[in-house]
Amino acid sequence: MGWFWASPSSENAPVSVQSYISESDSRASACPVIPHTPSPQHQPQSSSCPVRAPDSPFYVAPSSSQSRPSASPPEEKQQSTLSKLNPLNYMFAHISQARAPDQSVDLPIERELSSIPRADGAAGGNWEYPSPQQMYNAMLRKGYTDTPQDAVESMVAVHNFLNEGAWREIVQWERTFARGLKSGWEKCRRGEENLEKVLESEERIESEAQQQPKLVRFMGRPQERTPKASMLQVLGWMYPAKYGEQDFLTEARFGISVSTPPPFDRHDWYVLRETPSGPKEVRYVIDYYSGPPEPTGEPVFYLDIRPAIDTPTAAVERLMRWGGDVWWRASGGAARQSR
Repeated sequence: MGWFWASPSSENAPVSVQSYISESDSRASACPVIPHTPSPQHQPQSSSCPVRAPDSPFYVAPSSSQSRPSASPPEEKQQSTLSKLNPLNYMFAHISQARAPDQSVDLPIERELSSIPRADGAAGGNWEYPSPQQMYNAMLRKGYTDTPQDAVESMVAVHNFLNEGAWREIVQWERTFARGLKSGWEKCRRGEENLEKVLESEERIESEAQQQPKLVRFMGRPQERTPKASMLQVLGWMYPAKYGEQDFLTEARFGISVSTPPPFDRHDWYVLRETPSGPKEVRYVIDYYSGPPEPTGEPVFYLDIRPAIDTPTAAVERLMRWGGDVWWRASGGAARQSR
């Protein structure tokens, strides 16, 4: 999930691929591929560089003939794996559109332009999704050689659909709190249902006046479980009767229950928020869950999206949104409104 390529396509302009999933439903359907947790891999840090110590894999032994002039020109240094990664998403910066060896299915090479704005102001303005051929080549490079070739197009469709849904949820958070905590509470205190109505009303009135958030970069961290995901798993194990399927608030708010298996993926998205005092970078955490399949056998996914608690402000934002919905329901606000 969450794969974008920051580099522009070399030969083909972005062309929208056919949508396989209805955007009226938050469930990703018609995907024959069951998601799985990738094998553990080392995640490079954006601010780190390899240390050339003797025990480092990047260590280069000094030449014994360092003092003697070399008659032959020095050999060209081999490009390291880290240098091939795009620092914005830690994916390979350049993925070939060429057909892979032993590939028996023709895959489209057209790339779809997302609705997610880029913060670097690059040409095109928005992040670009990989083509099915690029996705397949990328998975081969990551070691997933058993990927069904005839399922790649559906995988790309589900991948794009989930990213678009994640961005819509992030935009909702941003439009709720971009103007400060006081404004955010005025929107949250009447519950989630009214929050959506308030934001829709504001969007119609201020569609041009309010600057939209932009995605700066993102990082996949499938092997690092979030504290919330860990806590839900522990509660489900300790108190299955209380915190299982009967947990109404968790089920209603996030679409998941603590008896759900742990998330199969986790991403961190860094978003540029436009505030009255200037731009501010906010980190969002996304947990990807698999739900029970549909009666037809189609897989179901749930995304739990929230600001990371990197600052006290982010903690208050999460408390306001959760607490506002709980208070509205507990105080009978929903019942009064329905009369």
